[in-house]
Parts: sequence; structure tokens; C-alpha cells
Amino acid sequence: MGRLLTVIHALGMMLMLFSVSYIMPIVSSGIFSDGTGGDFLLAMGMTLCAGFLMWWATRHRKGELSVRHGYLLVMTMWTAMPAFATLPLLLVIPGLSFTDAYFETMSGMSTTGATVLVGLDTLAPSLNLWRHELNWLGGMGIIVLAVAILPLLGIGGRQLYKAETPGPMKDSALTPRITETARNLWIVYFAITLACIFSLKAVGMSWLDAICHAFAAMGLGGFSTHDASVGYFDSPAIEFVLIVFMLLAAMNFATHFLAWRGKSLRIYLYDTEGVATLTLVLGSCLGIGLFLWLKGVYPGFWTALRHASFNLVSMATDCGFASVDFNQWPIFAPIWMLFLSCVAASSGSTGGGIKMIRTLVLVKQAGREFVKLLHPSVVSPLKIGGHVVENSIVFSVLGFIFLYFMSVASLTFALLISGLDFISAFSAVIACINNAGPGLGVVGPASNYQGLTDFQTWVCTLAMLIGRLEIFTVLILFTPAFWRR
Repeated sequence: MGRLLTVIHALGMMLMLFSVSYIMPIVSSGIFSDGTGGDFLLAMGMTLCAGFLMWWATRHRKGELSVRHGYLLVMTMWTAMPAFATLPLLLVIPGLSFTDAYFETMSGMSTTGATVLVGLDTLAPSLNLWRHELNWLGGMGIIVLAVAILPLLGIGGRQLYKAETPGPMKDSALTPRITETARNLWIVYFAITLACIFSLKAVGMSWLDAICHAFAAMGLGGFSTHDASVGYFDSPAIEFVLIVFMLLAAMNFATHFLAWRGKSLRIYLYDTEGVATLTLVLGSCLGIGLFLWLKGVYPGFWTALRHASFNLVSMATDCGFASVDFNQWPIFAPIWMLFLSCVAASSGSTGGGIKMIRTLVLVKQAGREFVKLLHPSVVSPLKIGGHVVENSIVFSVLGFIFLYFMSVASLTFALLISGLDFISAFSAVIACINNAGPGLGVVGPASNYQGLTDFQTWVCTLAMLIGRLEIFTVLILFTPAFWRR
């Protein structure tokens, strides 16, 4: 019981920290005079008070967090923060249900980018900024931010960082102290975001659109200020800038930090995972562009390459922007894009899915099995980038892949039994568990998730949470061993 109170104590601190995020939409409401400032102030006060009460009531229970309670705190934070983030939406948008509001904020914080809202072009600027700020905060992880600013959790801070951060970064820090590591990653994240904002402004976006789309691009969240998404601008220059920054966001931010610290781009050549990501995605852009041109979808190759490149990069990196309705393309192209959303993003990036490093481990392991069939007594260590991968990591990857596909199957069946057609159900689950945003069918890029029933909406919300926390962090709470002393 004492450790659970420690979790509540840390949760209170993080909610107080989260309340600071309301400042940006409050300021923007004053700038645009959209009349939502009072609603954001009320939401900020409610979040701050809730966090303070939790912290005050458990102030004598401050202490270290075990691995088990680190996972519990991650789970409670990622369910509590979207709940508090719904307050401005519920206060401002008439008739919006809690189910839809929670879906929207979970989509924002999990960087999925799926939306149930229409009329984004006329939505209050501060609300649009709030949605995109959730994308940006969720991108690197609000808990990593908390660990960077609140080094009060001691070793528990490392447990939070490992529970929330995907891939190999779980087991290696860029600096000896976990708080310094998290802070350095946020500095790089912030710097690249600024570069994206100024680049988008330079190619024709307004300041509001530039900030919002930069937040969505760096968080790979895919929210937009327009119902037509990036297709609203119909600008090759804007699409090119977003492609560059989406690819940067889909790479390991540890690599960006090491390249910045070493003042050398050669660091990227040694990132085996990043090279594989770029090779697969850029090669697919060329192939799908050629495919669409040969199929007569677009009259010219360069037009086909433009639309294929932007939408494929957006889906492959799990961002979710759209410039055209790729649901109307020959089925091979959008299915390939959904497949890429599963495997293309690097670990330590803001993307979702299985991650490229796990894909490389599986490919290498398959090759090793072939060798063992031919030479049963041979010793063949699995290597990636010249480094030996321990068998324990291989087994962990195999376990993750099993749970990933079982989660996809279970959630798809849940949507099918609710009456949704197969293409819509399967693509919605893939898009949500990969945090990619638009699917196909009734949840395609030309529509959104508004047409789903409440049950279907909650299934997709669960898929987003499972995907954002990489399955184990969520499912481990439902094992009997977790609750045993």
C-alpha cells in the first residue's frame, strides 16, 4: 500500500507539471481573441488542483519507485493525462461526448493523429493549438520530460524512462545520469521543432499553421488545422519540408544528439537502423510512384511520385498527414503503406509500430535458423551493426511480435463483432496500434473516426494506448505475477 501511495504522489507531481502545458493555448486565445481563454484557465486550475491534492495527501509517502510501480505510474499517467486534456474540448465544443473527447486527446498524446472532429478550419485557434501541443508533448513523452525536470524519483526515474521509451534506448543512456539524458533528448527535439516551424513559415504557411504542423510532424502525430489535412495547401514545397522533418522524427533521437554533440553527419552512417529505415521508405516512394503512374492514377510520373512520396512517408513514419485520398488508389499501394507503418520507424523515435530494430532482429534470426538447419553444430551469433545481440533480446523481440499480432487480431475481431466491415476494422486497428492515424474504408483519409460507435471508439482508443506504450507496459498490469508481493 505504501508503494501505491508513492505512485499517487508522483502522479500528483506530474499532473501539476502537465497543467503548465495549458499556458500556450491560453496565450494564443488572447492573441486570436477566440474567447476560449477562460475555459483553458478553468481546465488548468482543475488539473493543477487535482495534482496538488494527490501530492499533498501523500506528501509523507515520497520515496523510490520499484520497477513494478514504475510501470504502474506510466500506465496511470497515460490514462489520466488524456482525461484531464479533454476538459477544454468538453467546455468549448457543444455536444461533444466524453468518449469522443477522450479519443481525440488519447490520439493526440499517443501521436496517432486520428480524429473525430470536423470543421477544423473554423475551430478556435487555441483549441487547434492545444490538439497539436498534445501531439508534440506525446512525441517524446511527457514522462521523460518529467524525469528531466523532476529528478525527485531517483532510481525510479530510470524505471519510468525505460518503461516509456521504446527500443534499445531502454538499456543505454547517452549520459551517466538519466535526467541529463532525457533533458538532452528534449533539447534536440525542441531545436529540430524550431527549425521545422521556420521552414514551414518560409514556404508559405501562416505562423499558426506552421507551429501546429511542426508540432504534429515532430511528434509524428498527424493532426492538422484543416479537414483536408496537408492537401488544403496543395503545395509541393510544404510537402517536401514535411517529408524531411517526418523522416528526421522517424529516426532515433539519440543519433541526432550524438551527431550534434560530435558536430559530424558521419554518425548517421553508423546507425544501422536509421539507414535501413531511410532505404526502405525512400525505395518504397520510388516504387509506389512508378506503380501509380503505370496504373494511370496520375498522368505524369513526377505527379505520381510527389503524391506517393508524401503520403507514403507520412504513413510509414506513423505521422498520418494526407494530401490526397489514397483510399482510392489501387489496393496494393495503401496496404503497402499500412505495412510500412508497422516496421519502418526507428526505436527512440516518435514513431510507433514494431520498429525497424525489431524487424532487423527477426530477419537476422531467420537467417541464423537457416544456417543452423544446414550446420547444426555451428555457433552463429546474431549481429546488427557489428554488435552482438544477446539471445535474451531475441527472445524478448519474439515475445513482443507475438503479443503485437495477437493484439491486432483480438482488437480486429472486437470491431468485426460490433458490425464494422473487415477493411475498415483491420486498417483502423493497424493505424491505431501503430499510432499512424488514417486507415482505409470508413476511417480513410477522406473521412475520420467520427462515424464509429462508442464501443468501436473505445476499442480504437485502447489500441492507441497499447501501441504507444509498446504492449508490454499495458498488458503486464493484467498478469497475476504483477500484483503478487
